[in-house]
Amino acid sequence: MLDGKKRRDFINSKNWVAGKYNWQEGYGFFSHSHSALDKVTRYALNQKEHHKEKTFRDEYLEMLNRCDVIYKEEYLFDWILDGNEG
Repeated sequence: MLDGKKRRDFINSKNWVAGKYNWQEGYGFFSHSHSALDKVTRYALNQKEHHKEKTFRDEYLEMLNRCDVIYKEEYLFDWILDGNEG
């Protein structure tokens, strides 16, 4: 797996975007295999309904844990100030 700098350099070497590509501060990235495309598309189309049962925050933390991503919870979600996580 490539770290953020290597991914940025790879994307820039391919000229996939106009100008220079760079990660925003505080990002998350998960990829899926092509065979999961239909499932991921259905999920994205039904996300509003899905988040009535599970908040985005809870789901995101589940993904981090399921993928063994090392993180510090105190650095997550400082942009959610009003409690509206839907």
